[in-house]
Amino acid sequence: MDSDTIKGKAKQGIGKAKEEWGDLTDDGRTEIGGREEQAAGKAQESWGRAKDTVRDMADDRAEGDDLRP
Repeated sequence: MDSDTIKGKAKQGIGKAKEEWGDLTDDGRTEIGGREEQAAGKAQESWGRAKDTVRDMADDRAEGDDLRP
C-alpha cells in the first residue's frame, strides 16, 4: 500500500472530525475547511491507489506475466 493512500485516508478522517467540530460549534469556516480536507484526502488516496496499480502492472510485466494474448 502506497504511503499516499494511507496519508489520504488519515487526512479524510481529520477532515471529518473538523467538519463535525464545525457543525457542533456552529463554525461554518471550520466545517467547510473539514470538507475541503476530506476532498484533498480522497484525491491523495486515489493517487496512491493509482500508483499501486501501476507498480503492480510493472511488476507483472517484469515477471513475464504479460497480459497480451
